[in-house]
Amino acid sequence: MGISINLDKKLIQEAKSQSKVLSRSVPKQIEHWARIGRIAEDNPDLNYIQIKDMLLGIQDYHEGYVEEYKRGTL
Repeated sequence: MGISINLDKKLIQEAKSQSKVLSRSVPKQIEHWARIGRIAEDNPDLNYIQIKDMLLGIQDYHEGYVEEYKRGTL
């Protein structure tokens, strides 16, 4: 659902720069930042790299790029 909101011009300019580098639209870049921020607020013990790795792992799981771990025996 799309809604119109007023955002700080500096935030929009920074999103434009980031979105070009990361091949995202400006709204998608802002959504990305909001998602990361929400996760960080809910999990203050995690740093950005941990959050990013967690999201990559979830995506790998959804795309079927994981295998069941089978413990080896000695």
